[in-house]
Amino acid sequence: MGWFVTRTWQNLFKSIGRANVALRAVGSLSETNFPDKKVRLAELKFLRAHSYFTMKRLYKNIPIFDETLSDADVLKTSNDLSNEDSWNKIAADFQFAIDNLPETQTQIGRANKIAAQAYLAKLRLYQAYQQDATHKVTGIDQARLQEVVTLTQAVISSGKYSLSADIADNFLPETENGPESIFAIQFTINDGTTSGRMSYEDGLNYPHGAPQYGCCGFHAASQNLVNAHTTDVNGLPNFTTFNNSIADLTTATVDPRLDHTVGIDGHPYKYDNTKPFSNSWVRDPGVYGNFHTMRYQQLATSSSYFKLGPFMGTAKNYDILRYDDILLMQAEAYIELGQQGLALPLINQIRRRAAASTGRLKKLDGTFPSIYNIKEYPTAGWTQAYARQALQWERRLEFATEGPRFFDLVRWGIAEPTLNAYIDVEKNRRTFLSTAKFTAGRDEYLPIPQSEITFTNGLYKQNPGY
Repeated sequence: MGWFVTRTWQNLFKSIGRANVALRAVGSLSETNFPDKKVRLAELKFLRAHSYFTMKRLYKNIPIFDETLSDADVLKTSNDLSNEDSWNKIAADFQFAIDNLPETQTQIGRANKIAAQAYLAKLRLYQAYQQDATHKVTGIDQARLQEVVTLTQAVISSGKYSLSADIADNFLPETENGPESIFAIQFTINDGTTSGRMSYEDGLNYPHGAPQYGCCGFHAASQNLVNAHTTDVNGLPNFTTFNNSIADLTTATVDPRLDHTVGIDGHPYKYDNTKPFSNSWVRDPGVYGNFHTMRYQQLATSSSYFKLGPFMGTAKNYDILRYDDILLMQAEAYIELGQQGLALPLINQIRRRAAASTGRLKKLDGTFPSIYNIKEYPTAGWTQAYARQALQWERRLEFATEGPRFFDLVRWGIAEPTLNAYIDVEKNRRTFLSTAKFTAGRDEYLPIPQSEITFTNGLYKQNPGY
């Protein structure tokens, strides 16, 4: 784990350093000689802010420096900033991008003004949940929540983005850069380079026993996650009883997002009903169970797929900001502002799309592999407490296995009770979790790498608990 903590820190600061070098270079040019100067500066600040935002979510207490500092000054820059100050420094880059980027870019992949508004909304949502030194949420800033509403509404009102008709469109190369994608990392194949500029982010997660793949079965879905997709007779989540037992998927009704997310024995694998997923593909079912992750994987027959030795890469883009996230961020802000009635239609938009996302899920015989039953939330009983629970559940299913879940739990201040309750049950189903425990006040963030503390002669302060 230590090497990952250090390497991630270093890689993110490489990205920040490159942005600063480029900002100095572009900043030295005149607008007469380089008419796109302000736009390019704004793009660079957007990218720098993206790296800082990522670091902030991972490490919390980070040093922040811009292109104006010398190398000597950088070494004197402490990570001992207040939470508010560090968020505001990152926000300033996004605001510069909002002020100087066009609403439309001629080249796909470049950030635009709307993307900057979306990212600033995301930052302000995180900032709204105020944390003390031990990461406990002590309050929610209502003014920041109102900023989230305003910024997300600017994205919605722009008319540039919308939900794709099928959630599957977000995870297939044929439909990437679609109406839902606000900002994405662009990957390529057959671009004249040796093996393309591919994403290997998911390269260890392909089926271990399937001959067309062969490695390595990581990131397996939990029984808890599968159970979370079950629904009651009204097509709504079983908030309190969903995990009381192992769901019988031959009789239980489920949210269709289950079959977009989890590889299940006999169910079409990545929308290919000629090669259904098989338990024989699982790495070690006795340890990890029989479920498999699926959203970011591509079929071996896909034009985006490339195998490099034992590792798999794809040219499928990686979305950083999507429209579904915008809708749910605005819904969350409304709920915490006590305006949960305004959140209801936003959450129900997501559920309507989920209900309609069954076209690619049929088995070879034309039947569905699961019994789908998902309905919109009714207005009756839509209290703030219930709406909050529904929002948190919706985010879990909408972004399942994509990564935001842990950061959501930390933002909401419920990581410790949620994860320890999860472990208490799941460790009896998955033996590798037998000694797992989440420690509040420490495990919400990674440690500051010791090598960085040493390099700065103790200037950087270690996160609590390490």
